[in-house]
Amino acid sequence: MNNFKILLNGIVKENPTFVLLLGMCPTLATTTSAINGLSMGLATMFVLICSNLVISLIKNLTPDMVRIPVFVVVIASFVTILQMIMQAFVPAIYATLGLYIPLIVVNCIILGRAEAFACKNGPVASIFDGIGMGLGFSLALTLLGAVRELFGAGQIFGITLLPETCNMLLFILPPGAFITLGYLIAIVNKLKKA
Repeated sequence: MNNFKILLNGIVKENPTFVLLLGMCPTLATTTSAINGLSMGLATMFVLICSNLVISLIKNLTPDMVRIPVFVVVIASFVTILQMIMQAFVPAIYATLGLYIPLIVVNCIILGRAEAFACKNGPVASIFDGIGMGLGFSLALTLLGAVRELFGAGQIFGITLLPETCNMLLFILPPGAFITLGYLIAIVNKLKKA
């Protein structure tokens, strides 16, 4: 499989959110706005790329008995680095995403890709897999956040597009996340069949 196909696989065919339905906790909780969705997606993508690379490099050194704990330690190390960077350089986004940044450690997308791809492939292919899955996750979260922000606050990325009288608070609340995600998954499934 060439690197371009690996990259597209995560964006379209095996999109973590719309196709595989993985990572639902951050998907539903952090997408109250497009910027939050994009930020969470990019944070996850950083950890995904770095952990895939390291896991692909150490796969032959790791005994099967401790493979999963080693993967978790690698992932947790990159999440800690990410937390420190975000806290230092983008404290507002770090404060908004809060608890969901440390929860990246147990995100099934990252551990799943480590187990299914990185420990079976080389470093270059693993990096492309991380980029593809990360882009797919980022696009899904940004789209979900944009739809929720548009209908709930009349804005996208803070730019007002609809008058305040058109705002539907439901979309900013947790039920709005479920409703929006359901419709977006239905649209993606319809487009895949067409």
